[in-house]
Amino acid sequence: MNKDDWRLMGQERYLKEKELYFKNYKASENDDHDHCEFCSDKFISKEQKGYCTTDYYYWICPQCYKDFKELFNWEIIQEKV
Repeated sequence: MNKDDWRLMGQERYLKEKELYFKNYKASENDDHDHCEFCSDKFISKEQKGYCTTDYYYWICPQCYKDFKELFNWEIIQEKV
């Protein structure tokens, strides 16, 4: 992991040591899509899987999760039904 990676733009301020869900994408009430917080890949389809914060506000694509999971010390938790 290169700490000079172009995808790192201060996300540690709001994503460091967060609990995340791994789930199919779910659009918010106000938007029909979201973007990965690191690479800006678009989340638009319900078939897309990714990692999101427990408030469903921030989304992380599988590749960026893999690349930054150790640096950000994320914990994957089960979504409560």
